[in-house]
Amino acid sequence: MTLVETGVVSDVAVILETDTSRVFCKGVASDNPLGWMHRNEARINASLPPPMPRLLWQVDRDGWLLLGFEYVAGRHPDLNPGSSDLPAVAAALSAMATMLTPCPAAKVQPATTRWADHIPAEMVEGNTLIHTDVTPYNFLLHDGGVTLVDWSMPCRGAAWIDTALMAIRLIRAGHSPEQAEAWARGIPVWSTGRHEAIDAFAAGIASLSREREQQRPSESHLGPLADAAAHWSHHRSKPRAGTSRV
Repeated sequence: MTLVETGVVSDVAVILETDTSRVFCKGVASDNPLGWMHRNEARINASLPPPMPRLLWQVDRDGWLLLGFEYVAGRHPDLNPGSSDLPAVAAALSAMATMLTPCPAAKVQPATTRWADHIPAEMVEGNTLIHTDVTPYNFLLHDGGVTLVDWSMPCRGAAWIDTALMAIRLIRAGHSPEQAEAWARGIPVWSTGRHEAIDAFAAGIASLSREREQQRPSESHLGPLADAAAHWSHHRSKPRAGTSRV
């Protein structure tokens, strides 16, 4: 067994090595409040098309919930300005939006419910399965392309949402809002978003991100992400010449 990452004793992720193969195993204590995320990921896995890793087994006993997935070798993308990884990330988001429309998973939380307290429902409704947790740590780049892992918080909504969330990650990595949106325009589904819907989404996510930072001050990554979301929302709120910009 090769240890990859550990958190507190109630949360663990390891690579299991056998004589013939490797398995990525993630586990959580059965009484962990975040255990619903593991169960959610296990429930929808069969609905995900390749190249998303298959769930090979699920064990829930002796106080632990363990999930074993196909092992994918790869590296996380560099999101900094000028990175040669950015086209591959864009291609992956574009392909996902196509493959996951219409939403292939049953009983997935609608985006209209997920963000009901921050974004008007008509701005985010749609029939695409969206990932929502597009941290670069969930992207694996390899010779065959890009694999997106950790489908623990998906919902059903507008096809452009994952691209919008990645735009915030790009701003967090040092891009200007203009640069992030120029990159987003290379993804076909971005053009399907009405500018007023993206404006509302940017404002809502900025508000939500700041709330999360204040609720969990010990999680140091939340502050810079909230700052990036606020920067993008401020950019989207500026007067625009005409109505074509998205």
